[in-house]
Amino acid sequence: MTELLVPEKLDTLQLAAAAKAVAAGSVFGSAIKITVGPTEFVTLVVDDGARIVEPNAMVRYLSETSGQFDILIDFEEQSIYPLVKSVKPIDAETAAKLGPLLPQSLTPAAVILFGSLYALVSARSKTALAVDAPTLMWYQQQLNTPRVKNALASLSKLPYDKPATNRASGRVPSQVLPKPAAKDVPKEGKEAAKEVKEAPPKPERTGAKKVNQKVALVKPEGKILPKEGEDNYLITSALPYVNNVPHLGNIIGSVLSADFFARYCKGRGYNTLFICGTDEYGTATETKAIEENVTPLELCTKYHKIHKEVYDWFDIGFDHFGRTSTPEQTKISQQIFTECYENGYLEEHEQEQLYCTKHKGFLADRFVEGTCPKCNYDDARGDQCDSCGQLLDPMQLINPRCKLDGTTPESRVTKHMYLSLQKLQPKLEKWIEGNDTEKRWSKNSRVITQSWLRDGLLPRAITRDLKWGVPVPLVGYEDKVLYVWFDAPIGYPSITATYTEDWELWWKNPENVRLFQFMGKDNVPFHSVIFPSCEIASGEKWTMLSNLSTTEYLQYEGGKFSKSRNLGVFGNNAKDIGIPASVWRYYLASARPETSDSQFSWADFVARNNSELLANLGNLVNRVVKFSNAKYNGVVAEFNPQDLNDYNVFVADVNDLLSKYNTAMATQQLREGLELGMRISSRGNQFLQENKLDNTLFSEHPAQCAAVIGVALNLIYILSAVMAPFIPTACECMVQQLEAPLRKIPDEFDLAIEGGHNIGKAQYLFSRIDDKMIDEWKAKYGSGSGANDEAKDKKKKNKKKKSSAKEPVKEPSKKSAN
Repeated sequence: MTELLVPEKLDTLQLAAAAKAVAAGSVFGSAIKITVGPTEFVTLVVDDGARIVEPNAMVRYLSETSGQFDILIDFEEQSIYPLVKSVKPIDAETAAKLGPLLPQSLTPAAVILFGSLYALVSARSKTALAVDAPTLMWYQQQLNTPRVKNALASLSKLPYDKPATNRASGRVPSQVLPKPAAKDVPKEGKEAAKEVKEAPPKPERTGAKKVNQKVALVKPEGKILPKEGEDNYLITSALPYVNNVPHLGNIIGSVLSADFFARYCKGRGYNTLFICGTDEYGTATETKAIEENVTPLELCTKYHKIHKEVYDWFDIGFDHFGRTSTPEQTKISQQIFTECYENGYLEEHEQEQLYCTKHKGFLADRFVEGTCPKCNYDDARGDQCDSCGQLLDPMQLINPRCKLDGTTPESRVTKHMYLSLQKLQPKLEKWIEGNDTEKRWSKNSRVITQSWLRDGLLPRAITRDLKWGVPVPLVGYEDKVLYVWFDAPIGYPSITATYTEDWELWWKNPENVRLFQFMGKDNVPFHSVIFPSCEIASGEKWTMLSNLSTTEYLQYEGGKFSKSRNLGVFGNNAKDIGIPASVWRYYLASARPETSDSQFSWADFVARNNSELLANLGNLVNRVVKFSNAKYNGVVAEFNPQDLNDYNVFVADVNDLLSKYNTAMATQQLREGLELGMRISSRGNQFLQENKLDNTLFSEHPAQCAAVIGVALNLIYILSAVMAPFIPTACECMVQQLEAPLRKIPDEFDLAIEGGHNIGKAQYLFSRIDDKMIDEWKAKYGSGSGANDEAKDKKKKNKKKKSSAKEPVKEPSKKSAN
């Protein structure tokens, strides 16, 4: 049960906090136990022992909801809360602004507003609302709601220190203090009183920069190469297939997840190289080129540019983004093929394959269409049925036809080279066992890999009858190319070779380099089984896979992304929508499908921007920087953190969160890392609330106020590093406001920004998104229901009877990350 700690005697602000908490508990179904005791703040103690002292945060926690109510919450915080604090009635101007915002139901915002009004009425009676009949009527309606009545019954027994005069928080404001007669005050006393009441002069801005340079993040100069005695991290994301525009699922499934980790590693000061590029060979490229009436190379050049533009806009920080249709790819792929052949790990097999007599050529799997033998879908491809998902061989199709000319192909015998996976399995399993995969590979990576190994590996074809690809360096194979899933993973070292001629220092240096790879689950066996087998078969000393992070699927509003049906947001759409890349990155990180499929939801997208980025992180930064400029002229006052009562508790809390954050990020638990980063920000907002940062603190407790601002600015500086892997552009804006260099991600809280440092002006990190945009975007990009329509259409095409043909061993199709 959640516990609410309340002081032995409540002032008006504390009464508002208590009313908000108990009303939220009653309305949203959370049982709350009230405990009266020696506590300074009304505090909500939640199940895991965490404490929440900010009243509105209590309501957000208890309601488990977010951004749809923030306009009213902002108004309550900016306009109603100051009235409660000073125990002043609502004036006509405030009433006019509040009227249109009054909610019709008991939303979290309504509970927050009601709690403040309840405290105001308790202090001044209903005359506090007399000027505004609509607000008074609304208040009375909520007061008579059964759930609210029940909640307030628990408050009626609590001792409330009702102010006799206009005061707040148990203090009588200076303007109502009795004035002593002039004759009773010596002249010196008058002058002294005047000096106390006047604000101290603002410090002069000198442009001084006082930031400990030891925390500064130093970017490498020149080509990034491994360094002896350092942590050298080589990071790749699955090479996106070139012939399409990536959607959000593709982006979070590989390149963005890898970017989060690469930025984290660089933020920790690790020597890191992040490599990616477009995967350009294969049947799908030839097929798409025929559809667009261009050559495969022209098609690849077109879509490579599109991919790069999308990733650049999303702030993906590749150290090099290349492509696989290069001389380097041909050279390295042919070298590995030859080594595998010479070491006895390739074998030749004959196989039946469909041959088109019209254009006189063997047909690769994607050049064949026909009826699925499993579900009777009429338009199944030769590699996979889009209706039932079954992986296929072209020879299985019923009534096959050539995709190029529609003729019926005939079966002929051809020969291909196969990788002897059955010979390599013992060595592969030994490598996997020694790789500590339980800790280094995500669970879905381990499960998929073991499912391949469990039944025993079989020889696998690594050549194809195509024109577009790496030529097979073998006599008699002049008209064939390497199968794309043999040479595609070789794209990682070949793309590195286009970045630096010293590429082998990264890829043939297992003692000094750790390889981290990110991908969607479809790509796992090619990185955990086939490519490592090729590396073993080559006999070379390769830098082999160390850590493997795999995602499930991100779906769109309950369905699948579909370009043909205009369902979902694709990379080029995100830019057109006008929402900054940092918001997209944040949302995709929060929805990253790490252990199961997750959903993209427009309502959740808007909510996370408004209630998390804006209300939590944005509010913290804006409030502190604005206060510092308003009161200190943007100059950090000399401060002693020990002037704060609970400074050591605050530091311990932040250090605990930093430790958990670093552990999560180092083990590629990226979604958890994001959540912990935002909890550090929440702790910063709580810190401001605990210390009651306001004008009174500034005027009456200058040393404490200076310490609050000094500590808060340093927390923001740390947050600029902690959140940089996820929202780099927003974090650059944070350090611009601090006028400090980018900093490293620390192990513990520090005070790198010192007294006398001059900061910049406040800037808004995020903007509110209007809730009405949810329906507009759904209308434009689909609501997700189209996915169900697509499934229905496929079912209509399928015949009711099913073939009983025996299914031979199948080869997985080549897919991108999602």
